[in-house]
Amino acid sequence: MKRALFYRWLFFIIGLIVLALGFTMTIKGSKLGIGPWDVLHVGLYLNFGLTIGTWSVIAGFTIIAITAFFTRQVPQIGTFLNMVLVGIFIDIFNYLIPDIHTLVGQIIILSAGIVISGYGVGLYVSPKIGAGPRDSLMMLLVHKTGLSISVVRAGIEVGVALLGWLLGGPVGIGTIAVALLTGRIVQQSLPQFEKLLVILIGDKENQSHVLKV
Repeated sequence: MKRALFYRWLFFIIGLIVLALGFTMTIKGSKLGIGPWDVLHVGLYLNFGLTIGTWSVIAGFTIIAITAFFTRQVPQIGTFLNMVLVGIFIDIFNYLIPDIHTLVGQIIILSAGIVISGYGVGLYVSPKIGAGPRDSLMMLLVHKTGLSISVVRAGIEVGVALLGWLLGGPVGIGTIAVALLTGRIVQQSLPQFEKLLVILIGDKENQSHVLKV
């Protein structure tokens, strides 16, 4: 039991750190356009101040409230931890990672950020301690509509990017890449980490249902 709990929390915490690192890397590639949710966070930052990480927390709390209303369920503690910790880690990584000004550097860090954030989602969601606000909304819509993760995530992120763009957030080819590719990466990474977790803790009950592509 302790072994299972240890690995589940290890996957969760490391996943959040990896996710925040990926998000920050895409923000550093902002000349090409940043991720849809970050377009919204940056747009809010430009209009109302505070920090990008703070707006990530505020947006997350709003989504938690909406999701809880429709599911009639109290979110897991992991959902609240995700909301707070990802925002904190984004601000930390944003401070630690230097700005990149060359086009080649921007392309590299944006591309790496997309892959890293996609694997971060799969890593922290796999132990089922609680999906983050945005991913809880995504999974809710996947279950309600029967559509795949990639389709639902792309639809959400296109709408969010449009709202962020209206607020002045940076939109570009990178935004489109994040919206279209992240869901597909998550669809690959989530079952991989679920299988790895089952192997590490030897608990078949932690294995998820396979989602359609």
